[in-house]
Amino acid sequence: MSSDRIVGIDLGTTNSLVAFMQGSDPVVIPGDDGLNLVPSVVALDEHDQIIVGNSARKYLIDTPERSVYSVKRLMGRGLEDIQEELKLFPFHLADDLHPGEVLRIKLGQKTFSPPEISAFILRQLKRNAERFFNAQVTKAVITVPAYFNDAQRQATKDAGRIAGLEVLRLVNEPTAASLAYGLDKKQNGIVAVYDLGGGTFDVSILKLHDGIFEVISTNGDTHLGGDDIDNILIHIALDDIRGDMGMDVSRNGEAVARIRKAVIETKIALSSQATAHLDVELPEGRRYQREITQEHFEKLIQPIIDRTVGPCKQALKDAGLKPEQIDEVVLVGGSTRIPRVRALVEDMFKRTPHTGLNPDEVVALGAAVQANILAGGSEATENMLLLDVTPLSLGIEVAGGVTDKIILRNSTIPASATQHYTTQVDGQVNVAIHVLQGERELAKDCRSLARFDLRGVPPMTAGIPRIEVKFLIDANGILHVSAREQRSGKQAEIEVQPSYGLTDEQVESMILDSFDYAEEDFRQRQVIEARNEADTILAALEKGRQSPAWGQLTSPEKKQIAKLENALVQVRGEDDYAAIRKAIDTLNQATTRLAELMMDSAVSTALTGKTMDEADMGEGPTAPHPVAKAEFK
Repeated sequence: MSSDRIVGIDLGTTNSLVAFMQGSDPVVIPGDDGLNLVPSVVALDEHDQIIVGNSARKYLIDTPERSVYSVKRLMGRGLEDIQEELKLFPFHLADDLHPGEVLRIKLGQKTFSPPEISAFILRQLKRNAERFFNAQVTKAVITVPAYFNDAQRQATKDAGRIAGLEVLRLVNEPTAASLAYGLDKKQNGIVAVYDLGGGTFDVSILKLHDGIFEVISTNGDTHLGGDDIDNILIHIALDDIRGDMGMDVSRNGEAVARIRKAVIETKIALSSQATAHLDVELPEGRRYQREITQEHFEKLIQPIIDRTVGPCKQALKDAGLKPEQIDEVVLVGGSTRIPRVRALVEDMFKRTPHTGLNPDEVVALGAAVQANILAGGSEATENMLLLDVTPLSLGIEVAGGVTDKIILRNSTIPASATQHYTTQVDGQVNVAIHVLQGERELAKDCRSLARFDLRGVPPMTAGIPRIEVKFLIDANGILHVSAREQRSGKQAEIEVQPSYGLTDEQVESMILDSFDYAEEDFRQRQVIEARNEADTILAALEKGRQSPAWGQLTSPEKKQIAKLENALVQVRGEDDYAAIRKAIDTLNQATTRLAELMMDSAVSTALTGKTMDEADMGEGPTAPHPVAKAEFK
């Protein structure tokens, strides 16, 4: 296998996946548990080892203070952005956080930034792919919500770097879905992609024409998804428990985690049946039980799914299209399995949505298609071209605190644009450039992305200097800004490091830390595996003492075994893999004769009362009982 293979990754709020092109078809790579979906859950186990995915889910309930989920909702966001989430998230932020800093989440006694936690998920996907290919994987295409702003995109790229991946392209999730759909359907037309995931909502309108995928418009909400539906049901359960049972469990992390798990199971059940039962074990041995009908559930969630209508109408308006002109609607994200959501989409776009593609996998499959295109393509993708757009306008602050837009939203990317400005004050030698993202007219209402100064402008009369400001958005939607005074040639430029972003130094430090952590991770795994093997041999030895074979050992043999058993018990609790391993091997050798005697005894018992002819009448030779020998190895 080529080490240059590029994989496609869907880094999702609820689940994450990795995929690649196998011949003419994109295929999801399963994890070591055989499942395609890797839950986006990260936990710190009792040995301070990072656990990711399905194996981390039990920690959400057992040790919620050492677990984190839905971290995608925190990517590229600041303290003031997330106050609502904190009320229901059963994990805690670092105590010393200040506004404007990168968030840090406490897992036990350690703290991690959202990009670091996402990197643990990406690293697990990377390992899954490397095991599948039996080769190193270092390059990836990663998908992001179309409405992710510059800070959120930069945070995703940072996560990739920390995980040891070169992120060749960030692709908008609805666009990736349309690539998978286009490969599947091979037809031209106007396609709307409705993507309601765990934490984000996007809608994109695309034109498919002879392999060219042109995004005409995009809209959405990076703070809307299945988590919000879960939170409504969690609030109801907490209110019921407080009112009917007189218990306030809202600050009990384990209880909230149990309620959340039950709520998700109920939500899934109500997608296919008329009623479902919430059943949660609470502290003090009490239980909360409630029946919810599909009709009641749909009334509860109607305000949330109604919030998707506005972005859909705006995307159609920006594209200059009426619903009747949409040829196909593709559904993406697990929340689109809810019947009420599908009915709303059908009502909005005046057609039954396309459900032939797995909504959980379609984004990852599309990412694999884009990865294949970037790798040079294959027969399946050689004529495919992706033209994406920027979701939000970009500009700078000018006199009076006004936003001057330089690149308008829904501009096809890569994109560049230039505007010319001058000075306001006689003799001005420095010009402050304030880079903004958003649609509002005033700078204070837009998101601040960066500030930098153009210094050394020769002193001139106000209005004489000619300052050229150039914006360039690359194919990932990441912004580069330069400013140049044309008369003197003085120049300054910046690759925008947005608010709540990590500096290059921080990212490099985290990459180095991840290498150190990988060594510790491997060492801890060795210790845990050795302890497990020690437990197995000690249990097998106890079993051996109860067998007739034990009585056939000499007294010195029994004493030697007891001495070595005690030595293993002593080192088993230590953190020294080599010492545990050595004690296991020594005890193994000392119990070899016991294992052989146990096997002989088992064979004799099996043959008792049989003639040789009867013993040979099977389909083949009967192997001696393997248990004792295997357990001592």
